[in-house]
Amino acid sequence: MSPTFKKIAPAVVILAGSMGLGGCATKGFVREQVAVVNQRVDALDSKLQQTDATAQAARSEAQAASGQAQQNSQRIDQLGARVDSVEQRMAEAQRKRARN
Repeated sequence: MSPTFKKIAPAVVILAGSMGLGGCATKGFVREQVAVVNQRVDALDSKLQQTDATAQAARSEAQAASGQAQQNSQRIDQLGARVDSVEQRMAEAQRKRARN
């Protein structure tokens, strides 16, 4: 045996052994790991659905409140016009009284 082969031989044996021992994961191991991940995904999906339902409800309530606010604004505008009309009538009545 050559001196170079004596130096390389242990490294080759270690490399071959580590590749042989590493191997592939068994189906059972993969299924266990995937099951854990699937449980987490299912839990997150459930939380996401709850959050989405809450967001949809909040959106509906906000839209209803916006519609009500617009109606209230229109009513206030109408009442403002009525108040202006009443104030004008009162001012005219006071002017007429002041003339008499």
